[in-house]
Amino acid sequence: MKYDFDKIVDRHGTDCYKWDMIAKRKLPADTLPLWVADMDFETVPEVKERLKEVADRGIYGYSMLGDGYYHALKNWFSERFGWQVEKDWVIVTPGVVFALAAAVRAYTKEGDSVMIQRPVYHPFTNVVKENGRKLVNNPLVMENGKYHMDYEDMERKITEEQVKLFLLCSPHNPVSRVWTKEELCQAAEICKKHGVIMIVDEIHCDFVYEGYYHTSFGTLSEYADNAVICTAPSKTFNLAELQLSNIMIPNPELRKTFQAEMDKVFYSDANLFGQVSCQAAYEYGAQWLDELRVYLQGNITYIRDYLAEHLPKVHLIEPEGTYLLWADFREYGLSAEALNAKILKDARIWFNEGSMFGPEGAGFMRINIASPRSMIVEAMERLGEVFGE
Repeated sequence: MKYDFDKIVDRHGTDCYKWDMIAKRKLPADTLPLWVADMDFETVPEVKERLKEVADRGIYGYSMLGDGYYHALKNWFSERFGWQVEKDWVIVTPGVVFALAAAVRAYTKEGDSVMIQRPVYHPFTNVVKENGRKLVNNPLVMENGKYHMDYEDMERKITEEQVKLFLLCSPHNPVSRVWTKEELCQAAEICKKHGVIMIVDEIHCDFVYEGYYHTSFGTLSEYADNAVICTAPSKTFNLAELQLSNIMIPNPELRKTFQAEMDKVFYSDANLFGQVSCQAAYEYGAQWLDELRVYLQGNITYIRDYLAEHLPKVHLIEPEGTYLLWADFREYGLSAEALNAKILKDARIWFNEGSMFGPEGAGFMRINIASPRSMIVEAMERLGEVFGE
């Protein structure tokens, strides 16, 4: 490999949310933080160099998105997903969650029903409730260790609850599903039939493992006009705090409505360093990402093998995408609170407790595997010491 993902980067004392929250929560200093979704890997070297070049200018006045930015964006989505993105479709926001909240306000009014699919990334719930909308849950169904959409329940609730907006996570966080084209089309057809606008969060689209393929919603020509597609370089290249996301809206009327909501909060200029990092990542990051995905696959293989040999009661949901694993600890018979305490206090590992993604996640843990292999090995050995028989 050209890139060294085994390198340990000490993030302590850098106001790093992932690591410095350990001290703030008064947890043991050697706690391993495999929770919040950022990575313990340095970003693409060319991104670092480009940021240094811009920093050295010494002037950080108003900027604008240049042609090079859109060219890099269009090339990335064309080459990786076969999606031909038009410049006019792109609206920049400081984050995907910001965009989800803006979409809820733009396309619904207070009291309207918005559908999500739990267990799901917890801000999906928050952006609905905090904006005074009615939450309608179409829970995912697990059969034989794999999650599926319940289309019958989806259509029934859309009709009964008069749902106006559907928030779809694709690939799905936390259950790691990479929805097939057929699955996406079936959900899209129901929404189109009932006049429900779809907001599709594709922030994890670049992390898909061997044997699976991410179908970008924008490539579904029959349904893309009914969708707002949310993307960002932040998860892919570890750029979250540079706060830039690209929201693609092919339908001009939906785009106009979304832009009107952006105008209400007077957000107009993307962060300069966010612009620079996004463009450089999409221009130079392909090999880095491809090698990273191979490395993450190695982490998955190690965890899968370790659990099978030492902790057979922990059932790993087969990961199809994202760098977040969904592990089923229910066979231990512990409450969600007791399970979390045992892992956090006894094993000194910080996972995301499953019920934060909805009550359907109780007894599960979300595990961030985007760390050097040595950390993953240490975490598994600690689990084995605490849960081994």
